[in-house]
Amino acid sequence: MTTQIFMASTLYGTATLAAALDAGCFAPADRRILLVSNNAATPETTPSVDEMPGFERLRSRFDDVVSWNEAIFPFHPGGWSPRVEDVPLWERYLRLAWGLGDDDVALAVESIQVHPALGVAQIFTDAPLTVYADGLMSYGPTRNKLDPLVGTRVERLLHLDLVPGLRPLLLTEFGVAPETVPTTAFTKVLAELADTGTGLPDAEEPALLLGQYLSALGILSAEEEEGLHVRMLTGAVGLGHTRVVFKPHPTAPARFARTLEQEAEKLGVELTVLDTPVLAEVLYQRMRPALVVGCFSTALLTASALYGLPVARVGTDLLLDRLTPYENSNRVPVTIVDALLPEPADAAAVAEGRRGLDTDALAALVRAVGFAMQPKILPELRPAAEEYLRSSLNARTRRYFKKRRLTSLGLPGGIPERLAFLPHNSTARKVVRRARAIRRSIKR
Repeated sequence: MTTQIFMASTLYGTATLAAALDAGCFAPADRRILLVSNNAATPETTPSVDEMPGFERLRSRFDDVVSWNEAIFPFHPGGWSPRVEDVPLWERYLRLAWGLGDDDVALAVESIQVHPALGVAQIFTDAPLTVYADGLMSYGPTRNKLDPLVGTRVERLLHLDLVPGLRPLLLTEFGVAPETVPTTAFTKVLAELADTGTGLPDAEEPALLLGQYLSALGILSAEEEEGLHVRMLTGAVGLGHTRVVFKPHPTAPARFARTLEQEAEKLGVELTVLDTPVLAEVLYQRMRPALVVGCFSTALLTASALYGLPVARVGTDLLLDRLTPYENSNRVPVTIVDALLPEPADAAAVAEGRRGLDTDALAALVRAVGFAMQPKILPELRPAAEEYLRSSLNARTRRYFKKRRLTSLGLPGGIPERLAFLPHNSTARKVVRRARAIRRSIKR
C-alpha cells in the first residue's frame, strides 16, 4: 500500500496541489491525505485551511483530511520540532493516529527548510519528498542550510510559472529539478472557486489594493504599513480610479482599514473593505479589477501572468532597504516585483502592462542577489554574481545590494578598488583595533 501525504497551510497552496494532481504530476497512490497546518501566531482565533471558503471544492482530490495542529497539540506548528531520540516514537504515533499501518509514505510539503514541513520530513525518515512552491520564494535560494538527510530525499520542486522563463534557485544545491505545474490546470482549479465567499461586494472593475501585514514580520512598523496602504490608495486615485476595494491580510488589525477609510473620505473615493477571507484570484474573476496594487504579493504576478490585469507596485524600494538580515527570504520576491512591475506614477507602463526587465536580465539579477544572500549554499554562483556586478551595477540596480554585504564577500561594488588591500593589511587591522579599544575606554 502506498500513501501520499500532502501538507498545506494556505488555500493557495491547496489549490496548487489540486492543480498538480489534476495534471498528473503525482504517481497513482492507494490513499491521499491532506495534512493541514494552521501556522498563524494564534491558531485558535484564525481559520484553518479546511475552514476557508472554497475548501470543499478542493476536498475531493483527497481521501482524508487531518490536522497537524491537533497531532502535536499543545505545541505550535511553527515552533516545535521532534527531538532526534523521539523520532521513532512520533512516526509510530502518527502511523497509528492516521491509520497508515505499514504503508509506504511519500510526502509533498512546502517550505521544507523550516517547520512545520521540516519536522514532518524528519519524522518520516524514509519518505521521498516533493517540495511545492505556492509563491515567489521558490525563485530565491534555500533559506537555511538543509540537513543532507532531508535535502537528498527531495526529488523535485513543483512550482507555478509565475515568471515565465525564470528558473528557481530553491534546492539547487541538491540538484533538485524544478517542474512547473501547468498554468491551465491551476487556472481551472481557481475557476472552481470563483463563486465562493459570501458577502462579497458587487464592485465591477474597481482598483484592488492588496494588504500583506508586513509589520507582523517586523519589517515595517504598524504606522509605516498604514502609510504603505495609503500610498497604494493615492497611487490608484492618481491613475483616475474612484472605486477602490481593499483586501486586508486575514490577520491584520482592523485599524489598518480605518486609516485607509479616513484617507479615502478625504480624497472623495468610494472605498470598500473586504471582511471575507477569500483568495485574491477569486476577486480577479468576480470583479475583473481595472487595476491591482500591492507591495510584493505573489498575487500581483498571478494577476499579471494568469489574468492579464494591469498591476502596480508600491513600497518595494522601502522594503529593499529595510529587509534584515540581507539573506531574508523575502528579498528575492521583493527584487522580482520591483524589477518587473511599474509604480503607479508610470501610467503608461501600467496601462500597457510593460515589464521592467526581460527574462535573461532578470535571471542574471536573481542569481547575483541569490549568491549575495547565500554564498555558502550556492558558491558556484560567484562567477555569475561577479560578472553581473561588474557589468550591470548602476544607480538603478544598486538598490538590490548592500555595499557592506558586497564588501564582506569581496564582490565588485563593495569598497573602492584602490582601498581593497585594507582588509588584508595587518597594519590597517592593528590601527582599527587600537581605535576601537580607545573608543571603548572613553565610553567607560
